[in-house]
Amino acid sequence: MQIAENTVVSFDYTLRNNDGETLDTSEGREPLTYLHGHGNIIPGLEKAMTGRDEGDSFSVTVPPEDAYGQHREELVQNVPRSAFQGVEQLEPGMQFQAESNAGPMVVTVKEVGDDEVTVDGNHVLAGQELQFEVEVKTVRGASDEEIEHGHVHDGSTHE
Repeated sequence: MQIAENTVVSFDYTLRNNDGETLDTSEGREPLTYLHGHGNIIPGLEKAMTGRDEGDSFSVTVPPEDAYGQHREELVQNVPRSAFQGVEQLEPGMQFQAESNAGPMVVTVKEVGDDEVTVDGNHVLAGQELQFEVEVKTVRGASDEEIEHGHVHDGSTHE
């Protein structure tokens, strides 16, 4: 069965940046499983998966605009340190959920000053070209319930 809209796909992958550094991999874990055509993985990878068959292996380079977007400088902001009340040890690299005009978002602490903290609302992979090595493990038709809910069900009860 070919990968198309409303198919459930399981695949192994290794994700690297342009320097060849491994950013993520399914090695040693279960394959990643998703419902194709429902935006459950980044658009560039989903597009590259379309039409592939069980057992196919391939490499694909996904540009930022088809992954996590370009780095947006307006998402880097200074906020008062008082916004982090209750956090005793504030350090660069820490991540927090914040409310924005567009709804909840994850921000990463970049710098910690005496009165201000610089946070970055960009995804950590924004602005990066991503290199994927993929092996398609299984492809099956999705159930009506999976299609209705827009994601794969693992067999447990779900509402």
